[in-house]
Amino acid sequence: MGQHASARDSTAWTVPASETPGVHELVGTNGIRLHTVTAGPPDGDLVVLLHGFPEFWYAWKHQIPALADAGYRVVAPDLRGYNHSDKPDGVAAYHIDELVADVAGLVSALDREQAHVVGHDWGGVIAWQTAIDRPDVVDQLAVLNAPHPTAYERELRRSVDQLLRSWYVLFFQLPVLPEASLGWKDFTMLERILTDGPTRPDAFTETDVRRYKRALGQPGARTAAVNYYRALVRRNAKLTVTKGGVGDRPVIASTLLVWGVQDDALSLALTQDLEEWIPDCRVERLPAASHWVQFDAPEQVSELLLSHLP
Repeated sequence: MGQHASARDSTAWTVPASETPGVHELVGTNGIRLHTVTAGPPDGDLVVLLHGFPEFWYAWKHQIPALADAGYRVVAPDLRGYNHSDKPDGVAAYHIDELVADVAGLVSALDREQAHVVGHDWGGVIAWQTAIDRPDVVDQLAVLNAPHPTAYERELRRSVDQLLRSWYVLFFQLPVLPEASLGWKDFTMLERILTDGPTRPDAFTETDVRRYKRALGQPGARTAAVNYYRALVRRNAKLTVTKGGVGDRPVIASTLLVWGVQDDALSLALTQDLEEWIPDCRVERLPAASHWVQFDAPEQVSELLLSHLP
């Protein structure tokens, strides 16, 4: 069960407790501890918010208050390896099965049988796979700019455009260099991602960027973040370039897919022809938003989530 932040000096958190829209906790799941921020009434329906690369729970800073004010019990974890969560060694520790088990264990640790699961980027990949592998755990599903796994494999096979957009996945297979590049010159690459990627000029403030740097600067965090990509490719390379894949089973949960159209890494084609795998899917494309959709259009994303969740 969770250990409240009061058990340690609050100045140790990347975002001070006084500036956090919830309570810091350490929650045991799947043999590790995840650092979480929890908000909203204890008896509200549980919503689990899963961030992407190279982020941490703070990716949901706009949505946590909106969902909590609407009466939901909201938990936003740092994914394993990120920020203040445990960082197990080795690529195998970041296998998608482990990531799914983290989510299922988190829901159980919070004394719930089911949750509404929301994910962006890598958090979206985990959300998809949790809905596929553990339909008993996922009530409603919402995904932001993360492709259904088999749709992604389909586009890699048939689209040179998506293959070229995915160059960074191959780069992250290299030893040492990806971690070094992420930390080079006070995280210059991270700062460029956050300042040049969004379509809204003030999407990430200077304080936001500083906090992202501090989170990714935690010991072991850069290697852990890159190991997500290494584990994914080592498992799925053959499936991706032939046919079939890890996501062929249908998603039973009612699903909302929110997509910032100005995504440099992911093609809009990934939002099309999904009925085979997601029978109950509502797709909302936001033309002016980028991959960083919940920062480019925070109010709109919150409204879409609230319109989807019961």
